[in-house]
Order: sequence, then structure tokens, then C-alpha cells
Amino acid sequence: MAKESFIAEVPAYEEKVVRINRSAKVIKGGRRFAFGALVVVGDRRGRVGIGYGKANAVIQAIEKGTKEAHKNLKPVRLKGDTIPHAVWGHHGAAWLFMRPASAGTGVIAGSAARAVLEAAGIKNILTKSYGSNNPINLTKATLDGLGRLRSQEDVESLRGVKVEM
Repeated sequence: MAKESFIAEVPAYEEKVVRINRSAKVIKGGRRFAFGALVVVGDRRGRVGIGYGKANAVIQAIEKGTKEAHKNLKPVRLKGDTIPHAVWGHHGAAWLFMRPASAGTGVIAGSAARAVLEAAGIKNILTKSYGSNNPINLTKATLDGLGRLRSQEDVESLRGVKVEM
């Protein structure tokens, strides 16, 4: 007779390092380098977070960024494998326009926005970035836009009317 094991199912999060920044401090013996790592974490089922960690070594910076990203996980409203409606997101001088796309389109986005969208589980979307192309601001703008998404039921309950599409 086989033993049944009851293991609590923990969602598997996928980590993606978007950018490693290197900065230098000039000291008596030469230069001392420090690193910053921008990390995106998501479960590909509607939860995504970003984190930025800084340390004197790349590995520690990535670990810190991953830990911060897990703390900042946010839910994303999806409609199948795309978003429910077009939306703008912005952070600093970075603006990002996101539009739902039909099946088979894929993720049409730059590397910073693509990492966030794929980690959230979006498979078909069209994006266009305006303003700053700083990866940190673009990932935050993407997260801002995803946070502004509303489902049809949400809009109906907020307005108190039936919305027909």
C-alpha cells in the first residue's frame, strides 16, 4: 500500500535578472566596484514583483534584489493570456502603452517590459515605450500599468451599472 504524502503546494516563482549596474568608487589603491541588480519575479499566473538590490558582489546584489521582489509581489488582472484593455503606465520620465493582442501575436515589448510581462503570465500583448529608456523606470512603469487594469466585473461594481461589450 502506497503512502500518500500531503505537501503544501507552494507556487514556483521564476526569477529574471533584467540589469546589472556597476558603479566605481575611486580609493587610494585604485577603484572599488559596487553592483546593483534589477530582478523580476513572477509565477506566470498573474503575480509579479520587481526588486533592486545593491552590494559589493554581483551574487549578493541579485539575492537582495530577489528578496525585495518577493516582498513586492502584486496581483495582475488577466483576460486569458492577454490584458483586458489598453492601459498607460508611467514612472519618472518613462511611459509605457500596453494594448491587448490576439492569440499568436506574442509579447511585443522591449527587454525591461518583456521581463515583467512574461513573469506575470502574459503571452500576447503590444507595447510602446515613450520617454526614458532606463530599465528601472520601465519595469516600474510596466508594473504601474498592470496595476491600473480593471476587469469588466470590477468596472460594473464601481459604477453600479451593467457594462456591455
